[in-house]
Amino acid sequence: MPFGYNGKILHIDLTLKEISIEEPSPAWYRAYLGGSAMALYYLLKNLDPNVNPLSEKNVLIFASSVVTGAPISGFSRYTVSAKSPLTGGFGEAEAGGYWGPELKFAGFEAIVIKGKAESPVYIWIHNGKAEIRDAEELWGLDNGEVKERITRELGDERIRVASIGPAGERLVRFANVINELRHSNGRTGMGAVMGSKNLKAIAVRGDNRLEYAKPDLVKEIARWHNERIKTHGPNIQFRDLGTPGLVAGLNALGILPTRNFREGVFEGAEKINGQTLKETILKEAETCYACAVRCKRVVSSDKPYPIDPKFGGPEYETVASLGSFCGIDNLPAIAKGHEMCNRFGIDTISTGAVISFAMECFEAGILTEADTGGREIRFGNEEAMLRLIEDITYRRGLGDILAEGVRVASERIGKGAERFAFHSKGQEAPMHDPRGKTSVALSYALSPTGADHLEAQHETAFQIRSPLLDQLAPLGILEPIDPFSLGPEKVRAFTIMQRVWYLYNSLGICNFTAAPLFALTFPKLVEAVSAITGWDTSLWELLRIGEKANVMARIFNIREGIDKKADLLPRRFFEPMPSGPLVGKGIDEGEFHRALELYYEILGWDENGVPRAGRLIDLELEWLTKEPR
Repeated sequence: MPFGYNGKILHIDLTLKEISIEEPSPAWYRAYLGGSAMALYYLLKNLDPNVNPLSEKNVLIFASSVVTGAPISGFSRYTVSAKSPLTGGFGEAEAGGYWGPELKFAGFEAIVIKGKAESPVYIWIHNGKAEIRDAEELWGLDNGEVKERITRELGDERIRVASIGPAGERLVRFANVINELRHSNGRTGMGAVMGSKNLKAIAVRGDNRLEYAKPDLVKEIARWHNERIKTHGPNIQFRDLGTPGLVAGLNALGILPTRNFREGVFEGAEKINGQTLKETILKEAETCYACAVRCKRVVSSDKPYPIDPKFGGPEYETVASLGSFCGIDNLPAIAKGHEMCNRFGIDTISTGAVISFAMECFEAGILTEADTGGREIRFGNEEAMLRLIEDITYRRGLGDILAEGVRVASERIGKGAERFAFHSKGQEAPMHDPRGKTSVALSYALSPTGADHLEAQHETAFQIRSPLLDQLAPLGILEPIDPFSLGPEKVRAFTIMQRVWYLYNSLGICNFTAAPLFALTFPKLVEAVSAITGWDTSLWELLRIGEKANVMARIFNIREGIDKKADLLPRRFFEPMPSGPLVGKGIDEGEFHRALELYYEILGWDENGVPRAGRLIDLELEWLTKEPR
């Protein structure tokens, strides 16, 4: 029998109303683990190339992993994946909370969903069984209303619900999936894929408790990890201030994205930083399943904007995207914007990015009041920001154009708007300026999902000798990393740490709990996987699966026509910073392109960025050496 997992994958065809259960071999689970790698396996096996991502032919996957649900801090995340309606390539988004573990307790590691329901439905999964249930009365409701009604209908307050809001129903290209109203599978438009299938929600509940190969050792590792979290510097900061604690530090470094990346220092940073949030609108700190970090903020306010705490609170990315990026220093307004995004079901990064783009277009005269319904949408206008969130959700006026994402919106607006649209492969750049940490430049250009800040560890914490640098030693990184370099040592470090991130996305482990930056060291991670599953594994084996996921994603994109030519960085990042600590600093374009070429070579890809057959065979992906279907 398997330890740590059920050995069952749920398959649902919404068109045919058919439900079946697959039981892959233990060897298959060891080869793909879960999350990204597992989702890519099913996408590459089941999805024909060149299908419209919003057609019923797209395949939607929810995937936990072989270790999800173990009682260790950070082992709670899961992946939602499909062909992205935002980029046209590989789409995936991870989320924490309690939904992923509950899927495991309900009897399954993953759900593979095909087809399209004739009318709105939701899926109910409980104790090894699944039903397709009518959701006509749920269609049109926001995420809060959906959770309330499903919980009441099924009669169990412990049910976990992942759902879409009105934005997903209206196929906003960056609509997301929300579980428990507070945890978002935010990027690449997975909520729009659910909407295109008339799938409103997936509710899960289970009483199955997983058996572990070495249960006493699992408990011992959990205790060790929790104790270390209490004393490990980065985890102490996240427990105290959550991710909004990053605002002050990034502003001091001159890389807090401000006014659509025009600047890296925001004069209102102190009004929106983590300390201010803690002292003003913070209601409580909450956590994900079995996690001691408690980095999640829950906020509440009565005025000037009523904020409902059931939708949680903003992470750093939201504080920056709806705050400094839009020139807004009103923290309650930002928190209200966050609540609306969770209520309506849209990604806060892309939402802030398209609004900031529109604001710069307005200030440049490309957009006028004739385009905006008579409203000025200049930087700093919080009312315009909140109104545009609603307009994007319901595709009203300018919001209908912005709902397509900055790439398409800039093409439709024209008049030179493209120069203010900052994306890679069609996905909006997150709230990290690569001019002060060049690994982010590589992340934005090389991520198969489009611009993504969670492609590899940011290097600013490892630029000096310290105990944090020592945590990189098991990876073979022994020297400090220059945050401004794009030389061979940076590319080497990036390729190594990219494998770590894809491993975590496949295991469903939160980056905020594990090395290289956080408390769970690499040796303890390997020990934990072994204690849970019974496998005699190693860091070498696990990192190979991280590389496998990256290669599979690359193959997926190549067959969709997204190749080396799409490995681009927005033009503004090559331009010098106009002010602040990094004044005059820009990324050297020649160095950047040489770094890309070296990256391909290190990974065993050819000069066109295509993984060579030998690399695929070495990673046990020989089935991908055949011509795409």
